[in-house]
Amino acid sequence: MNARLNPNLLNPDLLEATRLTRAGQLLEATALIQRALGGRFAPPPAADAAAPDTPAADRAAEPPLEGSCRVIDIGPFVADPEPQPAQRDHADTTAKAGAPAAEAVVSPLASRLGAALRDKLFKFRGAVPAFEPIVPGAAPETVPDGARFISGSYTNAAGTRCYKLYVPSNYGGEPVPLVVMLHGCTQNPDDFAAGTRMNELAEQEPCLVLYPAQSAGANGSKCWNWFKPSDQRAGQGEPSLIAGMTREIAASHNVDRQRIYIAGLSAGGAMATTMAATYPDLYAAAGIHSGLPHAAAHDLPSALAAMQQGSARAAGIRATGAGTSWEMPHPVPVIVFHGDRDTTVHPRNGEQVIVQFAPAGVRTGSIGVGSKPRASIERGQVPNGRAYTRTTYHHPNGSPHVEQWTVHGAGHAWSGGSSRGSYTDPQGPDAAKEMLRFFLAHPAGKAAPEPGRSV
Repeated sequence: MNARLNPNLLNPDLLEATRLTRAGQLLEATALIQRALGGRFAPPPAADAAAPDTPAADRAAEPPLEGSCRVIDIGPFVADPEPQPAQRDHADTTAKAGAPAAEAVVSPLASRLGAALRDKLFKFRGAVPAFEPIVPGAAPETVPDGARFISGSYTNAAGTRCYKLYVPSNYGGEPVPLVVMLHGCTQNPDDFAAGTRMNELAEQEPCLVLYPAQSAGANGSKCWNWFKPSDQRAGQGEPSLIAGMTREIAASHNVDRQRIYIAGLSAGGAMATTMAATYPDLYAAAGIHSGLPHAAAHDLPSALAAMQQGSARAAGIRATGAGTSWEMPHPVPVIVFHGDRDTTVHPRNGEQVIVQFAPAGVRTGSIGVGSKPRASIERGQVPNGRAYTRTTYHHPNGSPHVEQWTVHGAGHAWSGGSSRGSYTDPQGPDAAKEMLRFFLAHPAGKAAPEPGRSV
């Protein structure tokens, strides 16, 4: 990808919000963002309101985030649903702190910006069709006879998160792979399962599928908090919850420990990179769809900047254990999907994920440093659908390690997904099918041969 920023991929409203935050006008920026995206204003938390599941040391080190950060991802413009019974004990920390409810006076300018942003997000121009996302929380799909879609929850010192676990009809207790799927903002496990169709694939290639659910109490838009330093480290915050949940399911369902994988969309994709970076001995491979690299941001302004143009901070964070890097005994194989018309998360973020997880001594020539890796490039097109470019980067020994799928003309949506779920693009190559194929070719600790194509 050309390293120069493409102005056609910039969202002008988010750029204006970025300008306001950099100028120190955080309340104005947050009000603009939330009015545009949600149609209402969420007041900033009281000065003494701190999230109970964030360690005090981390809170002291982090710049405060204003509001509920709806900007971190896009969602249908509906009111947040009522928390489920299991989530009511973890209500919004603003409410717990006794912050008064507030109604903002929406100016004509804010109304026009909101209308323009709605049009921009859901009525893409050019080759990108208009998507009509469903309201997350729709009734779950029918489960085949013998299969189970189980609800549960996991608790540790960082808090509690609910989940759903899909157990295929042909599971007989033998060791099988486990795929962990992290939804995007405003989504939930049922919606994400319907949109990705991963449960259907689990029937064909027996595996368990775990869908952790972000709570509205942890984030008003149910975004995974990928942009907070306290949620970017092993053993803390949301990474500890997702990893603990993964281990608990693996122990209770006889999961093959060499074949545990993680994938996510958008905010879920960003959190999936963090999970792969911080728990490389737990997850054998990762799938990142329309996401961002690990530690791409540390607060609201840097999150906005990363979403719009990539992260300068993440470019210096690599799996080497040196300098600003994190220590990872081995780079986890990754498969990356990103639409080249994505105006919500700039495609450069997909490039930076590849840089972070490339094998030692291998960097992509377009934005990294060092020699260009050995790569094979394949171009194709889905029948009556989108064209794509698939690039496979190899270890020096020739084994494949990273796959990059650039879906031409696609926006911010799960490629090849079902219209029964939100934020899907049925015209693209089947991301869920390709991710599962990639995962099964990369068990932990083994160099896999070149995987076949299954578009």
